[in-house]
Amino acid sequence: MSPGAAAFTIRAATVQDARAIAEVHVEGWRWGYRDLLPAHVLAALNVQGRERMWIDALTDRHEDQDRFVAEDESGLVIGFVATGPADGDFAAPPDGAGEVYAIYLRERVQGTGVGRSLFTRANEAMRSSGFPTAVLWVFEANTLARRFYEAAGWAPDGAESVHRFERGERPVLRYAVDLTASA
Repeated sequence: MSPGAAAFTIRAATVQDARAIAEVHVEGWRWGYRDLLPAHVLAALNVQGRERMWIDALTDRHEDQDRFVAEDESGLVIGFVATGPADGDFAAPPDGAGEVYAIYLRERVQGTGVGRSLFTRANEAMRSSGFPTAVLWVFEANTLARRFYEAAGWAPDGAESVHRFERGERPVLRYAVDLTASA
């Protein structure tokens, strides 16, 4: 293991992980978007609301949706990723595309390989589900995330939209990858 690498395992998420995923989700937004979104938006996030969202998501499972968590050696969830059919929230997706709905980490493990491993697992799961392509949405100004996706072979596909929140909005870009080419 290289210096700075984290010892972790990746497994399928269960409904019992909802609270831990919610904690990572809120923490991930707060550190990942602290220079991108207004402080009041990040301060308003709460674990309880996200936990209810994740209980619903993990209870109402579909065969073509996957959620994975990364756990450290103590069993603490340090990251997660969620995928499934592209939902078209911002723009019509390519036919038959999969989508990475979310990928978030605890700040302390950023840059240790946890995110890359989760992202690789997500791509493998979408490929196994038969999605020929996959998409995701990223804040245009999120250069850290954009470099991460580009290093994994993803690229902007030209689709753009805006993420709206209370009293504001931010431009988002759609990234895509051909899952058949990377098999």
